[in-house]
Amino acid sequence: MDFLEWATSPWGQSVPIHIAWFLMWVAVIAGLLFFIVHATYVRYFARTKEFADTVSPATGIPEHVPRHSLTARLFHWIMAASMFALLFTAFLPRVGVQFPWVTYHWIAGVVLTASILFHIIHASFFLDFWAIWPDRIDLGDAWRRTLRFAGKAEPPPHKFAKYPLENKLYHGAIIAAGVSATVTGVFMMFRVRTALFPRNPYLFGDMTWGMMYVLHGLAGVGLIALIMVHVYFGLRPEKRAITKSMIFGWMSRDFYLKEHDPKRWVIEAASSPSTSNRAGGRGQTDAG
Repeated sequence: MDFLEWATSPWGQSVPIHIAWFLMWVAVIAGLLFFIVHATYVRYFARTKEFADTVSPATGIPEHVPRHSLTARLFHWIMAASMFALLFTAFLPRVGVQFPWVTYHWIAGVVLTASILFHIIHASFFLDFWAIWPDRIDLGDAWRRTLRFAGKAEPPPHKFAKYPLENKLYHGAIIAAGVSATVTGVFMMFRVRTALFPRNPYLFGDMTWGMMYVLHGLAGVGLIALIMVHVYFGLRPEKRAITKSMIFGWMSRDFYLKEHDPKRWVIEAASSPSTSNRAGGRGQTDAG
C-alpha cells in the first residue's frame, strides 16, 4: 500500500503528486479512537486531580477572571472558520461532493494566512508571548504525573499557569501543521489563477512541486485529527469553563483558584473594563 500518489514527468521521471487519499480516513479513525480511549480512561481509570498547596491571595481576584481579550477571541474564531472552510473545500470533493472548490479554498487560505500573521504580531508585542510555551515547571509536573500514575510516591504537581501543558503541546502541534499547510499553500497558489499574483507553474521543478503537495496533504490530514481532538476537549464538561472563556472572555474566580496558580498566572485587581483588558493581556506571567 503506497502512501503517495505518483506520476511520470515529461522527462520520464517518477515524481510524487500528492498523498494517498485513504490517509484522510486514517486521520478520522485516529481521532475517533482517541475519543473512545480518552473517554474510557476518564470514566474508569482517572484519579481526582491533586495539586500542590498554593497560597491563594485573599483579595484582588475579580469574580470574572479575564482570560482572552476581544481581539484574541476574534482571531480564534476567524482562524477556526477559515480552517474549517479549508478542510471542507479540500476533502469534500474527495468523497463525492463536487463544487468549484479551488476558488473557495485559496480565499480561505488567504484569510488563514492573514490571521496567522496578525496573531504573530499580536502575541509578540501585545500579549505575554511565553505564556503558551512549556517551562521547567510544566515539564517537571508532567514527569511527576507520570510517576504518580505508575504508583510512585511523588509530591502532587503544581496548579496550572494560564495554559496547562496539554494546551501548550497542542499549540505546538497546530503550529507545525498550520505553518506547513500555509507556507506550501501560498506557493501552490502560483499554480492557479488568483487575483493576487500572476500564475507561474514553472516557479519550481516537478519534484519540488510534488514534495510540496505531499507536505501540504500531510498537514491537511494532520489538521483533521487535531481539530477533532480540539472540538472534543472543548465539549467535555470539565473543559467547558475554558471553552466559555473563548466566547465571553472570562472564567469564574472559583475555577481559576481551583485549577490555576495565582503565582504563575498573575491577575491584576480589576476595577474597570480597561484594567480587565490589561489583566487578560500582559497581566499574566509564567514561572519557569
